[in-house]
Parts: sequence; C-alpha cells; structure tokens
Amino acid sequence: MSSEWVERSIVDVCAQVFSGGTPKSSIPEFFDRGSIPWLKTKEVNYSKIIETENFITELGLKNSSAKLVPINSVIVAMYGNGDTAGRVAINKIALTTNQACCNLVIDSARADYRFVYYYLQSQYAKLVDLKNGGAQQNLNAKLIKDYPIVVPSITEQREIGSFLESLDDRISLLCETNATLEAIAQALFKSWFVDFDPVHARARGEQPAGLAPEVAALFPDSFEESALGMVPKGWQAEPLDEIADFLNGLALQKYPPEGDETLPVIKIAQLRKGDTVGADRASRNIKPEYIIQNGDVLFSWSGSLEVEVWCGGEGALNQHLFKVTSQRFQKWFYLRWTKTHLTNFKHIAASKATTMGHIQRKHLTEAMVVVPSSQVLAEADKIFGPLLDQWINNAEQAQTLANLRDTLLPRLISGQLRLPDAEQQLKDLAV
Repeated sequence: MSSEWVERSIVDVCAQVFSGGTPKSSIPEFFDRGSIPWLKTKEVNYSKIIETENFITELGLKNSSAKLVPINSVIVAMYGNGDTAGRVAINKIALTTNQACCNLVIDSARADYRFVYYYLQSQYAKLVDLKNGGAQQNLNAKLIKDYPIVVPSITEQREIGSFLESLDDRISLLCETNATLEAIAQALFKSWFVDFDPVHARARGEQPAGLAPEVAALFPDSFEESALGMVPKGWQAEPLDEIADFLNGLALQKYPPEGDETLPVIKIAQLRKGDTVGADRASRNIKPEYIIQNGDVLFSWSGSLEVEVWCGGEGALNQHLFKVTSQRFQKWFYLRWTKTHLTNFKHIAASKATTMGHIQRKHLTEAMVVVPSSQVLAEADKIFGPLLDQWINNAEQAQTLANLRDTLLPRLISGQLRLPDAEQQLKDLAV
C-alpha cells in the first residue's frame, strides 16, 4: 500500500451521521398523498437510489425522527431480513429513511462519496461479522461511525470512485437496454401470437398496423376451432412440452467435486441473481446435457418460478431447474411461450399446500401454445432472433464488466492496484 494512504474512522470523513425514523403508521395523514421519498432497508442494494417504494408527508416528517438525507450520501442498512444488513447505496434524490438505515453525509473536503461507497461495499463480509458478533445480530450507528477506512488523497479517491462508477454505469445501461429489448419482444409476441392482432385486422379487411403488405399477407384472415379455442386458420394448437424439451437437473450433491475439474452449481438462487459467485461446486464428470452454457434457457419450476436466459458462465444444472431446448423451433419461440405461461404456472405453484410450491410435468402438457405457419415463423425469426441475440450479447457484456469490477474493486480500494493498471485491464477486455 502507498504511504499516502492513511487510516481514519468513517465518522472522520463525514459531515453528519444519522439514522432515520418511521412516522406512526396508524396516522394516515403521515403517509396519504405523501411526496417525500421514504426509504426502507430492503431497497438498499448496492445501487443508486433514484426512487423509493414509499412516501411520507411533511406532517409525517415533522412528527417523526425521520430526517432529509442530502443527495450523494452513503446509506448503510443496519438491519433487515436475510442478508440486508451491511448493504450500501447512494441516494441520487433527496429522501428520508427508516430507522434501520445509517445515513453518511460525506464531507467532500475529506472524502469522495463514491470512494466511501465502494470501500464499504468491499467490506460487506466484515460488516456482517460485526453484526453477527453483537447481541442483537444487527449493526448500529456507533459500529459504523467507528469502522476504519483507509483513504488516499482526495484527488485519488475521486479518480478511483469515478472509474468504478463508470463501470457500474455501463452495466446499468446494458441492463436498461435489455429491459427495453425484453419489453419490445414481449409486446410484439403477444400481439402476433396471443392476441392475433394482424389476423383480426385482416378479418376486418384492414391492413395490420406496422406490417409491410407482403408480411401482412402471410397472416390468415379468418379463424377456426382448435383444442385451444379459436385460432388463426391453418395454425396449430400444441402442448408446451411438444414444442420444447424440459430437462430436469441433477441432485448434484451426488456428484461432489473431484480435484480441479469442477463446475459451479446453478440452483434457483444463482438463476435469480444471474451469476455463480459463491456457488457450491460439483464434479465436471456429468453428462454434457447437464452442463449449462451462456444462452441456455432455464426454468425454475419449484419455489421461486423464473424463466431466464442464462448468461452467468458455464455451470452444472441442479434439480428443480429445467433446461429448455427444442429440435423443432428457434430459441425465441419456446422462450416466449414459456414466459407467456409463467404467470399461470406461478398461480398453480402458489395453490400447492406445501412450503415450496411447484408445478408438475402435467402442467407443461396442459399449457397450450399456438404454432403459426412456417412462413410466419420465418418472418418472425427475422425480428425476434436478432432481438434475443442482442439481449444475450448485452447480458454477457454486463457480466464481464461486473466480474472485472468485482475483481478490481477490493484491490483498487485498498491501494494494492494502481488506477492506470485497472484502466489497462478494462481496455484489454475490449468491451
């Protein structure tokens, strides 16, 4: 570490440190039609806070211990469910918080708020240890105030903070772009293959909106009866499990890691967060079809039901997850139909009288889909295929940047790695 780096306490780099408060929920005037953002710890999750789920009124603010937190403060969750305690965030709007948040108003002459944010982010495990060592299993303001922080010059802090923030901003932009791509694909798929908008338009003698005449002509202009009810003439109704194969994962505890040849285990938790950081390991000596690669469609059918395109790197498919493939149809087609039925699958799982709701294979058979003509499918593939390819490319880029950030952050923030070297590593990635 450079000799220019010095150790201080968190309170030494702050202009103010205070927790929030909660207005009495029994008094509607404290919350109804409130316009002041009010943050709970569950919303503190290594991000920039640009909105809150809840709001309070001026009356609620005046009659509680809640205080306005200036923009660009560092917010630390002191307690909360699960692994919430120890998480940090930066508020990009003026807001208030509940009493479970410790709000650090950084003294800009002593520290860069981004540097402090990333430093505390790198200290999560140690903050959790502090929490676990206490009688209440929580953090408190004194623990956070007294927590040591090692800082370089204010100039270097700003440079490091700016570099790490730029990585996060690039990741956020890729994720926002993917949310837009997903919304476009979902809306268009629903219009064409669920609501049959082009077919209804042609049945009325109208030109389908947004379609070239030669494309519109590929859609039928009438309907006929099917197992699913009325569908476009010539299109087929089929069970979901006939347009795709659903491979259930392995009980990977039966395949313990052997030497260096191991794979991370992809369980529901990994599917939800999109990576395998901290995952269990399993032997690589499993059938190839159970080894997951980027771009594979995964469907968790038990517990938390999710359908995602995996982009978190190679891994082993655990039980309670389906790998969805098809010999007949393009990936976008069976992905969108599986997602279309997800809401109903969740209702089925929720109705199960068990602690972990799930669906069964019969529900895949009962879930009907509509298969259009090969001509319509070919035309649709020109739109949906590139949309999905771009989504996967963006997700892989975001994961690469996140991996780099997570590798560089603890070394940059401790002085073990100099900023020019970190910038070179980013340049070498060419993303």
